[in-house]
Amino acid sequence: MDLLPIEKVAQSVGINEKYIEPYGKYKAKIDPSINKELENKKNGKLVLVTSITPTKAGEGKTTTAIALSEGMAKINQKAMLCLREPSLGPVFGLKGGATGGGLASIAPKDDINLHFTGDIHALTSSINLIAAVLDNSIYQGNLLNIDPEKVVWTRALDMNDRVLRNIKVGIGKFNGVERDDHFVITVASELMAILCLAKNSKDFHSRIKKIIVAYTYDNKPVTVADLKVSNAVMKLMKEALKPNIVQTVEHNPVLVHGGPFANIAHGCNSIIATKLAMKLAPITITEAGFGADLGAEKFFDIACREGDFKPSGAVVVATVKALKMHGGVAYKDLKKENVEALLSGVSNLKAHIENVKKYNIPIVVAINHFDHDTKNEIDALTSWCIKEGYTVSFLDGFSKGGNGTIDLAKKVVEMVNSDSEYFNPIYELNTPIKDKISKIAKTIYGAKEVKYLDKANEQIKKYEQMGFNNAYVCIAKTPNSLSDNPKALGVPKDFTITVKEVNLSAGANFIIPLTGSILTMPGLGKIPSAIKMEDEVIKY
Repeated sequence: MDLLPIEKVAQSVGINEKYIEPYGKYKAKIDPSINKELENKKNGKLVLVTSITPTKAGEGKTTTAIALSEGMAKINQKAMLCLREPSLGPVFGLKGGATGGGLASIAPKDDINLHFTGDIHALTSSINLIAAVLDNSIYQGNLLNIDPEKVVWTRALDMNDRVLRNIKVGIGKFNGVERDDHFVITVASELMAILCLAKNSKDFHSRIKKIIVAYTYDNKPVTVADLKVSNAVMKLMKEALKPNIVQTVEHNPVLVHGGPFANIAHGCNSIIATKLAMKLAPITITEAGFGADLGAEKFFDIACREGDFKPSGAVVVATVKALKMHGGVAYKDLKKENVEALLSGVSNLKAHIENVKKYNIPIVVAINHFDHDTKNEIDALTSWCIKEGYTVSFLDGFSKGGNGTIDLAKKVVEMVNSDSEYFNPIYELNTPIKDKISKIAKTIYGAKEVKYLDKANEQIKKYEQMGFNNAYVCIAKTPNSLSDNPKALGVPKDFTITVKEVNLSAGANFIIPLTGSILTMPGLGKIPSAIKMEDEVIKY
């Protein structure tokens, strides 16, 4: 694959070489001083790429976002793409890499999927530095009066490792105070969320000081500011706060920065990168994790309000084979034509489209092509979209790159240029926590009711007493269903969302209700992607 020097890619969107900090030939960081030069420039339009409820059949949301940016170039429409950084957990676990596929990929692929420019390593080190200083404070006289049973800050590792979910630390003489502890995967940590919600370095610093790490014996919060470790974290995070620039395989610029999970955290790339992209190009394309019930909801309700974004439209990605699964077809039978099951499964697509429209956002449906789609199935899905009044485009970005995405690019340009909608989040911040949770569960998921376990009720009451009534709500839920039951495909009816417990991310300013069997530290499958890589040829 022939790639262009990253300086040349950056120049294509007006980034002067003096702002480029290369990490090798094909990736670089962008000096934040560029923002001073761009501050009076008008913001471009913002488009979100989201999708139906994901299945093991794959939807290709990231692939579609990449292909759309390539399609924009084919019609001579200047655009910037913003994506999240891949986590090593999924790369070596179930999903594999997160750099697209085929001719709709970003590069250098292995660099981006693995160590990249070290951002996630910096986050991991920062998270664990806070944990180390916290436990040391307890051991060295406990001047902050921390109750070891009320430590809420957890260590992190950017790897799926289930044995670290529940551990015991401080075992043995002179090894600290013995207590139960936990690990989360780095991308599920509050620090990752803060990286992606911060407007700049100063805002990031202010937010990390507010992180609550523990409570005292008399239930007063202890923060990172109390630990006096925020400056050390800033030193670790100095480079990680700068957005990264790479390219698609067709040499279009891409900003890749931050990577919170959407089933646990808010699932969007950094506000820093998105703001920069909107200054550099008339159209910015971004994506949010999993289906629209998770990524899009959190993008609209959290990221857009924090970034003061007014998105101009959304692309809702669907595939024939995924919709057939939602229509009841077993994974092993997906290669067989089944129009009836497809038209049953479109209920899931309709639910996600209508959810996005609740934000007063115009949409385009993108049918992402897979090899085993039949003409009858494609025609049936296209006809259904037209009958329902949805703008629809069939794309083949994987096989044809930008040339396979020209129609989608044209329809997205038409959408953003004619958009007269008024973006509106679905809940007000100044409403009670339970009202906000209920609004999301009933309006977006379609739940009949929300049930709270005793622990969750106690936690909500405590957070309200602490003054966090105006916090955002970031629900942790399975991505595999609109409900909190991962096996309930299609559009579940008359279900109850059960909130087991509720965490607080004070620096990110959101409440995290944990539903179903959601885990903050995933595990590896029986045959993880890391083992499948054994068949690859290694170049020495």
